[in-house]
Amino acid sequence: MAKKVSKKTTSSTKTPDSSSTSTGGPLFAQPALTPDPSNFRTAHDTQADNAAYKVLDKEANTLKPLPFPPSRGGVEPILQLADVLGSQGAAIVKTITQAKQIVFHALGDTGNTRSVKPQNAVTDKLMADFNETDPAQVPSFLFHLGDLVYSFGESQYYYDQFYEPYRDYPRPIVAIAGNHDGMVAPGSTTPTLDAFLQNFCATAPHPTAENGGLDRTAMIQPGVYYTFEAPFVRILALYSNRLEDPGVISSQGKTFPSLINAQLDYLKAALQRIKSEKFPGAVIIAVHHPPYTTGNHGGSPIMLQEIDAACKATGVWPHAVLSGHAHSYQRYTRITGNMEIPYLIAGNGGHGLTPLTRAGAPALRAPMALSSVPGVTFENYDDTDYGYLRVLVNAQQLRIEYHPASDGAAAKTPDDFVTVDLKTRKLVHFKAAGA
Repeated sequence: MAKKVSKKTTSSTKTPDSSSTSTGGPLFAQPALTPDPSNFRTAHDTQADNAAYKVLDKEANTLKPLPFPPSRGGVEPILQLADVLGSQGAAIVKTITQAKQIVFHALGDTGNTRSVKPQNAVTDKLMADFNETDPAQVPSFLFHLGDLVYSFGESQYYYDQFYEPYRDYPRPIVAIAGNHDGMVAPGSTTPTLDAFLQNFCATAPHPTAENGGLDRTAMIQPGVYYTFEAPFVRILALYSNRLEDPGVISSQGKTFPSLINAQLDYLKAALQRIKSEKFPGAVIIAVHHPPYTTGNHGGSPIMLQEIDAACKATGVWPHAVLSGHAHSYQRYTRITGNMEIPYLIAGNGGHGLTPLTRAGAPALRAPMALSSVPGVTFENYDDTDYGYLRVLVNAQQLRIEYHPASDGAAAKTPDDFVTVDLKTRKLVHFKAAGA
């Protein structure tokens, strides 16, 4: 039995919105811009973290994924942008559709335990994207790729690591949980994913205890896996559980018998609906653990096999796959059949950067074919900057841009980008809507 480690945690068994009164509608940013904080409101218990990791390191070979609750809404839980926007949602979605494109942000691995500066730099850069003369270029939401709060998803750190950094972000933030969001410290009695479920999977918008008096209300996701629908795009969100490596989305036969296979059923149902409805827009799969990665993290080949199996069974493949987990930006191109599918990692959202090579080793040169995975090319990376993705989708194309925070608010040109033609599924030059 593992030795218990003393760690300040908040145990909760309440339903997601039982402790607060609904606002009657969602709230996002503060009414006026405020200066960036210079330090954390709640000092992080680094000593307890270190003690917990010592125990976990000893248990690394025996650590198992943890069961999670099935999402609300049947086999394919669906969350629509119009619903998360509240009473004005239908009108806003109509405006986006009339503009003939949608823009949104994506990033992961944001919670920082040592300094407020990295997250502030990223969010300041994100905010610059709202200073656009063309309303069609303004982002409609942010999709978080997991690991919002380190090191064990504790509720007491949600204010410093999530609510405070995004206090001025004026749009909805939807998310998938990362391994740290579902991790449980040795000796803690807090259920896995507890704070994530309270803050992102409520049944109605309401101010949470974790928001520290800020205006942003809880998100209304149906659970940790779901389809997020917006004009021109569907994001299929998966939860890859709490292990460092690999990502796990099922019981994998008898390997993890305590897990349900609801995510495999969900993925097949979501892909089949795309096929039956002849959905013409972009299909994106979002999962925290990347199928391919370079550096100290390994990929998740079994998880990828399961995703591929669902795609083959339905005949529907994603136009792109977005992940976090590795604390860097990485982009891959996978050629399968006649398709060219980009796989991107945006795990440099603020937590801490991890070089892809050891100190003293030569830098990696990209592009580079992956010798272990035929048909996959490692195209580009950034392991020295914090940053995020800006995604633009219109009726013809999906464009994904990488913007490092170090470029500053005045820079609008991405440091890397990739564009997918939605019909041919080939990588192409970007063509603006109406051009």
